[in-house]
Amino acid sequence: MASMIIDDHVSDVLAHWERERPDLDASPIGIIGRMHRIAARLTPELTAVYAQHDLLEGEFDVLATLRRLGDPFETSAGRLASQTMVTTGAMSKRLDRLERAGLVTRRVSGVDGRGRVIALTEKGRAIIDAAFTDHVANEHRLVEAMSADDRLALAGILGRWSTRLEQSLPAGS
Repeated sequence: MASMIIDDHVSDVLAHWERERPDLDASPIGIIGRMHRIAARLTPELTAVYAQHDLLEGEFDVLATLRRLGDPFETSAGRLASQTMVTTGAMSKRLDRLERAGLVTRRVSGVDGRGRVIALTEKGRAIIDAAFTDHVANEHRLVEAMSADDRLALAGILGRWSTRLEQSLPAGS
């Protein structure tokens, strides 16, 4: 497969490092640097859609997690924290705001009196259904410049890499 010439900021960075430190293989910058730049460009595009529904990014994540779990749209606070990859303290702050807005409820677990069950309310379900519909349309817009084959290939590559990283790196590193 012939290599494709890429002319972007990261290519310039790589060329500079090649000139300054030819003893190092800086090629991972070509992947990780581009991923960081793409993520930085995507985040405001994604959060703008959440804001249209009066949600912050983390709140969208909590509601989407509850919604995708299916009926009865509830789980433990601990499972929510692990599913959304945040600390329990960060989760508590998200849940406080969502509960004040009437989008989730918290109740004592029937299994463990110390635990809490977080449930999506009808209002929360209506909001996340609308927000998720808009979110998916937005993500389609953001990837439309890529061919279907490229999207499929990239999803596979990133999925395999993500799995390997999760297996080889400790959480939080």
